[in-house]
Amino acid sequence: MTLGTRITSSTAHTPEYHDEPATADAATAEVREVFRKLYAAWDGNDADAFSVLYRDDATVVMPKVLHRNRKEIRSAMAASFRGPLKGSRGVDEPLSVRIIGEDTAIVVSRAGIVMAGEQYLAADREVHATWVLTRQDGEWLIAAYANAPVR
Repeated sequence: MTLGTRITSSTAHTPEYHDEPATADAATAEVREVFRKLYAAWDGNDADAFSVLYRDDATVVMPKVLHRNRKEIRSAMAASFRGPLKGSRGVDEPLSVRIIGEDTAIVVSRAGIVMAGEQYLAADREVHATWVLTRQDGEWLIAAYANAPVR
């Protein structure tokens, strides 16, 4: 499932959608393309293609996890794709996409991991996530990611 599609979970919920300002349509489409590439890389268990979408100095903060740069992100994802996340799929549904200025985007989403063999996102793995992207040399890259459990 990619950015912009509904998460199908074992619990019913209806997220709110917020329209992006019309003036930011092109930037919003470019940001959404980053997420399409990110989850295509996840589906392919490709840590290189996944991590190249992050800035060199990107941070990832999750419960019990702190990655401080692209190299750490790549290493963690490579190990995860070989192990517990092999065959899984990441799901991410935007609740809002905000373009700030010309070179910064903030995406707030409801997300999670559907493990191999599962059809639905388990309620206990559902998170709210905040993504910060910056445009660098004309290319949008993920600068920061953080999430927290929904429940």
